[in-house]
Amino acid sequence: MSIPPAQQFNHVAMTVPASALCEQGCDEIMHFYSEVFGWTEMPGMTRRGEVLVLRAHSNEQFVFVVAGDAPMTCGAMDHFGLSVRTPEELDAILERAEKFRAGDDRVRIIERKTEDFKVLKLHSFYVGFLLPMLVEVQCYEWAEGLGPDSLPESR
Repeated sequence: MSIPPAQQFNHVAMTVPASALCEQGCDEIMHFYSEVFGWTEMPGMTRRGEVLVLRAHSNEQFVFVVAGDAPMTCGAMDHFGLSVRTPEELDAILERAEKFRAGDDRVRIIERKTEDFKVLKLHSFYVGFLLPMLVEVQCYEWAEGLGPDSLPESR
């Protein structure tokens, strides 16, 4: 069986308590993710008090937050990943998150680190605000001649 390579993730969904999606809750969530990531609300899909859809720079990439009687629970490090092109772009997002945290202690940031795997340097940090899952922001800095479509050598 041959699987076409054009697959990509397009959204993440999570359930929160209905109180988190009240008018003020939606506004606070939107303010943070707009200021830090540049995400916008999808007004045609959002129904305040029920569903909040955060558009992540494309109509085909979004975070779907729904109110429910059984909100999801997550471990301290449960997250979804967001990839950026350069370490500078990652640092700019981190700087905006730190600036936001200076005025709101509900922002959670797990420090930036760089892991060197020889074939790539993986730059990353985690950030969260009012949602059950953190966002891990990553930048893949590939070694010369390698990239996201390179296949690892077989043993």
